[in-house]
Amino acid sequence: MSYEVTATRRRPQQFDDLVGQEFVAETLKNSIKSGKTAHAYLFAGPRGCGKTSTARILAKALNCQNGPTDCPCGVCSNCQEITKGSSLDVIEIDGASNNSVENIRQIKDEVLFPPSNSKYKIYIIDEVHMLSTSAFNALLKTIEEPPAYVIFIFATTELQKVPATIKSRCQQYNFRLVAIDKIKQCLAQAAAELNVQADDEALFWIARESTGSMRDAYTLFDQVVAFSDGYITYDKIRDKLGLVGIDRLNSIFEACVQGKTDEVISLLDEFLQGGISIEQLISNSADYLRSLLLIKSGITREALLGNSVERYSQDVLNAWNPLQIERALSIYLQLYRDIRYSLSPRYELELAFSRLCWIGQYVSNMEVKKAIDAAQALLAGAPSPATQAVPAAEVRSPEVPSASVTSPVPETPAASSEVRTSIQVPNGLPRLSMLDNMNEEPEPEPEINQRGTENPFHDGGPLPPEQSVENASVVQNQPAEVRDELTIHIPQSNITSEGVVPTVIIPKSSSGYSFNPDDDDFDAGGDGWSNMDAPPDDEYVPSEADYESRAEAAFDSAPSSTDKMEAPVQLEDSFTTADGRQMTVAQLRGSVMAALSVTDGFAASDLERTGLWKVGDSSISTEVLNSYDLELIKKKIQVIEAEVSNICGKPMQFYVSLKQENINQNKAPVKIPLQVEFLVDTFKGTIVAGKM
Repeated sequence: MSYEVTATRRRPQQFDDLVGQEFVAETLKNSIKSGKTAHAYLFAGPRGCGKTSTARILAKALNCQNGPTDCPCGVCSNCQEITKGSSLDVIEIDGASNNSVENIRQIKDEVLFPPSNSKYKIYIIDEVHMLSTSAFNALLKTIEEPPAYVIFIFATTELQKVPATIKSRCQQYNFRLVAIDKIKQCLAQAAAELNVQADDEALFWIARESTGSMRDAYTLFDQVVAFSDGYITYDKIRDKLGLVGIDRLNSIFEACVQGKTDEVISLLDEFLQGGISIEQLISNSADYLRSLLLIKSGITREALLGNSVERYSQDVLNAWNPLQIERALSIYLQLYRDIRYSLSPRYELELAFSRLCWIGQYVSNMEVKKAIDAAQALLAGAPSPATQAVPAAEVRSPEVPSASVTSPVPETPAASSEVRTSIQVPNGLPRLSMLDNMNEEPEPEPEINQRGTENPFHDGGPLPPEQSVENASVVQNQPAEVRDELTIHIPQSNITSEGVVPTVIIPKSSSGYSFNPDDDDFDAGGDGWSNMDAPPDDEYVPSEADYESRAEAAFDSAPSSTDKMEAPVQLEDSFTTADGRQMTVAQLRGSVMAALSVTDGFAASDLERTGLWKVGDSSISTEVLNSYDLELIKKKIQVIEAEVSNICGKPMQFYVSLKQENINQNKAPVKIPLQVEFLVDTFKGTIVAGKM
């Protein structure tokens, strides 16, 4: 007899043989017993979990010569033909290669003929999601109202690709992944059938690598049996398949915990030279870190960890907290995604392990927030969440044993103070001695104002004296005029034993303005109006007619066209460049500003405010109207000279000066409004704003 792979040899032949699909098996058995068989089934689930095997078992249960029965005999001609795949009434179709409308039309023509020697004509369409949209539409009417002797069984690994119109016409069964313990048990039975010895650790590794698929587990099992010489051990699997192993992972991660980067790189080189692939090393490292994270969370199941808890290094578990392990795991998960686009996958792997050497210093955002909250609670005088104060019930007298205390001791002021001051500062935060006795300071008594109510504002202290000690030296160094302005003059009559009376009578100014400008007594200096009324017709508030006369006078006194200032654009003045070209000053000015507008816009805008340019053999001079523009241009003088020299073809100097005006001309003094004088007198100020 020819060799048969384990996955085919151990294919389930009964509903009870299905591993990990107890719900599906029990439901189908009950439906067959009760005679409530559906006309269409949809089996969905991952690969290798028994969808096609269940479809064949269901076909045998319905067409068995002793049935329909939930336990097909397996020896009759119908059962044997279905097992071999040669039955004329059980048609298995591959949906990937028969996905056109013509194939579905053939099925529609065949369903018109009853089965030849069975009770039902059963169509098993595997990978049904591969059918085209037109094929699905052509199949709708057939599966909705088929003949009584026709049953459709669909199997798919991608349920989301099956149209909803197909799902609504079928009974849907979801197949699940098989548990590792059950796969390990099946592998042990397969090893016993082949007379092969196998260690539990080796079988457990095969079951875990199959990721819940029985077919994958049997396929890997056959591969391991081929090179094990009748005895399967984990060491053989590790050496032949290029695995890292828990012992090697413990050694390299312990080196990472100790911060020995050189040793980590050496171990990596040893692993890679031993035939371990980079992808396999990344995968095993991610599994190792996942197991550490599960152990930190209190999970000790060997089926989830992959090994017993004792196999993992305690040094690594004690050195890293869950947040740091979680961060390390995310590094390797991202590394597996990045190596396909990397310049060198080995460089990426070495960088990841190098980062693990300082992962112990990693601080998460949550830990930073806890530290900030603890510092805030400490500064506020309240116990932090990590360092709560000792409850009053635990404060006992030293003479009384703790066992004899049956009721809490009343809290005394001294005990309360001791409890408050026993708060410990969290690690990493500075201790402020000024906060030690903060809770013992008495609360300030509320200030009662003249109305008899509590003052809602903070007490800012007494009014300042004429000169304080702190700023006395600073004031004495100032000129006499400045010292007089900085001094607060308070009459002695306003100073009483209780403080300074805030009411200060402002003396009459030189213009005769009184303390109350709203006073109707014009002799006392009042003007009879307030700032809530329309202002009187004083000379500083011109009327509309006055505005018109001033405008006409300004127009008449405007200078003629011949008296205008010199225009900064000189169209006729010209000079000769170094290469013999004739260029006007206006062209030079425009060229320089155009060039600077690209390289230095601020310098170009500063040149717009310059006056006439006087071009010499090796220099250009001009003027500006104010010192502010002069300072701006001086900052850009090197940039301007570079552009001018570039255009002229020779080194050029750029000089700018302030335009001299006749500052000695007699100007009429500006009259200051009385309101401004009043404000100046009240606040002891000085008008420094310049022209009015």
